[in-house]
Amino acid sequence: MSFLLEKFEEYAELPAIIFLGKTFNYRDLLVKYAEAEEFIGDKNIKEGEVVSLTSDFTPNTIALILALVNNNNIIVPFTYSLKETEEIKFDIAKVQKSIFVNADDCYTLEEKGGTGEHELYATIRGRNNPGLVLFTSGTSGFPKGAVHDFSKLLEKFKTVRRSMRTVNFLLFDHWGGLNTMFHTLSNGGAVLTLKDRRPQPVCAFIEKHKIELLPASPTFLNLLLMSEEYRNYDLSSLQVISYGTEPMPSSTLERLKKVFPTVKLQQTYGLIELGVLRSKSKSDDSLWVKIGGEGYQTRIIDNLLEIKAESAMLGYLNAPSPFTQDGWFRTNDEVEVDGEYIKILGRKSEIINVGGEKVYPAEVESVIQEINNVAEVTVYAEKNPIMGNIVCAKVRLIEEEDKKAFTVRLKSYCNQKLASFKVPVKVSIENEQQYNERFKKKRV
Repeated sequence: MSFLLEKFEEYAELPAIIFLGKTFNYRDLLVKYAEAEEFIGDKNIKEGEVVSLTSDFTPNTIALILALVNNNNIIVPFTYSLKETEEIKFDIAKVQKSIFVNADDCYTLEEKGGTGEHELYATIRGRNNPGLVLFTSGTSGFPKGAVHDFSKLLEKFKTVRRSMRTVNFLLFDHWGGLNTMFHTLSNGGAVLTLKDRRPQPVCAFIEKHKIELLPASPTFLNLLLMSEEYRNYDLSSLQVISYGTEPMPSSTLERLKKVFPTVKLQQTYGLIELGVLRSKSKSDDSLWVKIGGEGYQTRIIDNLLEIKAESAMLGYLNAPSPFTQDGWFRTNDEVEVDGEYIKILGRKSEIINVGGEKVYPAEVESVIQEINNVAEVTVYAEKNPIMGNIVCAKVRLIEEEDKKAFTVRLKSYCNQKLASFKVPVKVSIENEQQYNERFKKKRV
């Protein structure tokens, strides 16, 4: 952790974060870090305690994270959008104290009453290291709490790399967002905080702050293209758009390349259990990607990607270990292989088996996304006594259209592009958005 503070001293006069229209330099962050350390002492936050931190990317939040790391606390980040139903996460993590940073960057502390006891926590405390707990989305049951030795995740930021003007699009409670923040700060860049993550405010933000790197989800990028807000702003500062968190439809990638022909499009790959791997796309318009980098090894077993990482989590708080006996993490992502490159087809659990044939939802969604008047589409399975499963599609339209006529149009187009068993049997048209606050597709 001391290496980050040393870098802050080195970058003292450079802008570190732009928040609510005000620029804070690295010297300002060091002052706030000292205030955060004083707060920890005054509130008697003991070394090794489990402390939740609810916030977004703000100057005081950055200072608090660093101070809690220095105090060897086990940190559990949450966002403002934490729902009442997610209170279970506090119980799973056995949170002892909770810090809330409001929208004006003021913070308060509350006692949560958790025990703070777990064998994985004991391992971290035995090393005299800080910890980090990140939660899975919980789309298939209870969310799982992944426990990290925080010092392992921070190790990568000791290597000096290029820093670009980057918007912190990914959220605070996910490693993608934290990874962007630490990468930026460890290389003397400026963290640019974004309050509204819809296409129009994002485009306005890029124009105003001359953003060079936009890390986003395929769902958001599809919404950006559909909105055509990019036509209303000067986005010429953009050099790189990186995408990950879910499969990218090839049709979206093709449209993205046409709209942003001079921007490098880079696929990323990361998991809360492992961190973010270094990646290299075969080309801007290709879904083939090479992943790995220092501290990571990859292998393919039965067409499923497995990864061994020095920064891998210790395990889950509330679920069995997903690691093989020799330490490889089973991602459950099915892939194709072409030399050093892989193409991620989708999660094994989402693949639809139709009479013994595999259907990858992302492939069908990509085709349907090409059809005029389609805003969003989610492809899913429904049980069938004859075929085992049938392919279904839930579609949100841009403008109203006769449902029967649209269904005929959709099936006709899919029959031209897909094998018959991949064509949706059932099509429903719904007006509700199909993504969550992370701009990630909500699977049925």
